[in-house]
Amino acid sequence: MATFNYTVDTHPMADEISSVSNHINGTTTAVVAMQTAVVLAEKKAADHVCDNVNKGFYTLIHSQISQKIAKLRSEVDSHLMQLNQQKKQLLAIKSRMERDYNMISSRYMKLFSGLNQNLKQRVLELDRPTFDFADKEVGRVSNRTKYLTATVPVSQLESLALSQKIIASNVKFRGMKVICSMTNFLSDMNEQKKLTDSILLQKSSAVENSTLSVPVVISECNFDKFDNKIVDVIVSRVQLNQQTQSAVKNTVNQNVENLQWQPTKDIDKEVKSEFSKILSDSPSSQRVKDMANKLFMANNFQTIKNEQL
Repeated sequence: MATFNYTVDTHPMADEISSVSNHINGTTTAVVAMQTAVVLAEKKAADHVCDNVNKGFYTLIHSQISQKIAKLRSEVDSHLMQLNQQKKQLLAIKSRMERDYNMISSRYMKLFSGLNQNLKQRVLELDRPTFDFADKEVGRVSNRTKYLTATVPVSQLESLALSQKIIASNVKFRGMKVICSMTNFLSDMNEQKKLTDSILLQKSSAVENSTLSVPVVISECNFDKFDNKIVDVIVSRVQLNQQTQSAVKNTVNQNVENLQWQPTKDIDKEVKSEFSKILSDSPSSQRVKDMANKLFMANNFQTIKNEQL
């Protein structure tokens, strides 16, 4: 049997396998690098997605919070404006109440002051002799020793007659003052009796009722921008005492809302004449007078027709 021996060179195959091994190693490196890159890209993508999600969430929360803040701020601003408006109205009411209180207090102060003065005068007139005696005569009687002439216990015969004449003269003077005081007292009593008789009504005299027409000026003005009005009543002081004036003012104030005002086309001649007189006597400049006259002529007047209170 024949035997054949062959020698096969494996170097090319080893070289090829070596090159394949190198390529495999390069592929492995590339795969590892790609895997690393993929992991890094996935991480970056995940971080990007998380950042965007977080940013979107915070943006959404910030937007909702901003909307709530804007809504609440608008509500607070509206409430603040309402409170400011109410504050202005309350201040206006307070100012009007203070003005009304001062007006009413001054009116009643004048009324009670006039009543006190009138009553004081009446009491003084009723008891004039008593008051004169208490104010004048009691003081004179208490200080009578100061008005008496003092005599020296020891005196010469020549000056004794002169001293007696001085004492007699002083006694006569005091007696004359006593007589004058009594005369004044009786005269005052007589005048007081006549005054009392003239004031008191006689039983037999008949009392007649009469009607007296009193002119009244009603002034209405706005004292603030909220169209709040104040009414002032002016009464004539001629032949009217303080109590009567206050009664007329109270009656007009109670019925001022029920008065029917009618417009008047022409200004009354007496009113125009009185205004021209006041304007001519005013020390203001001619420009102010012309403007006042222009406003007076352009004003609309209203009068009360056939009204009695």
